[in-house]
Amino acid sequence: MVPVILGRLALSILLGLGIVAGLIWGEVIAIPNHLNPFTPLRIADDVGWLTRLKLSRLERDGEQCRAVLADSFVSHRSVPDRPLEQGCGLSDAVEVSRSLVGLSREFTATCSLTVVWALFEVHVLRPAARQHFGQDVVRVTHFGTYACRNVNHRANGRRSEHATANAIDIAGFVLADGQQITVKSDWTGSNARRSAFLRTLRNGACDFFDVVLSPDYNEAHHDHFHFDMGPYRACR
Repeated sequence: MVPVILGRLALSILLGLGIVAGLIWGEVIAIPNHLNPFTPLRIADDVGWLTRLKLSRLERDGEQCRAVLADSFVSHRSVPDRPLEQGCGLSDAVEVSRSLVGLSREFTATCSLTVVWALFEVHVLRPAARQHFGQDVVRVTHFGTYACRNVNHRANGRRSEHATANAIDIAGFVLADGQQITVKSDWTGSNARRSAFLRTLRNGACDFFDVVLSPDYNEAHHDHFHFDMGPYRACR
């Protein structure tokens, strides 16, 4: 008798969830965008447990990804696809000239990496600057995105995410008052506030990027953060 009751209870719960999902899908029930699994990601939305799910959809749906960028503050233009040759090429990439902050130079990146970079700026970078320094970041210095090479520039081994413009290396930041904070000088430097700021960025980036590597990872990253949207997960 108990299994029958439990079975009926489970069926009732499933039916109830189905009805609620249908009402949400049909917009009969209004809920915030960041709590609605059926609405596309918006960069300005609060971050929640659905954020990574929505990000994963963008990686599979280039059209939806471009729609998210079109509705954002990121100044960009589409870049023609470049078929893979020896593991290097471009697909669904954009050239970014500016976002919420200035850039040391333009960069080309996959659409999904660009969306995640924008999320990082809004939800990690700018709040961290205000928390630690009471002001905004006005420029980001980076080492680039696309480079047809292997991981850590090795002669042999697997291709880096840079080989498909699916990674970006960040070297430093300039604050509104002109202060320059660099990973190379300030990760283990004498200025505790700058070091804490960089660690806040590293830790916060792990909520969005699939791989985040800092000077704590190895010597090859002593002067920059590596962020990518590859198939692996790492936060070091």
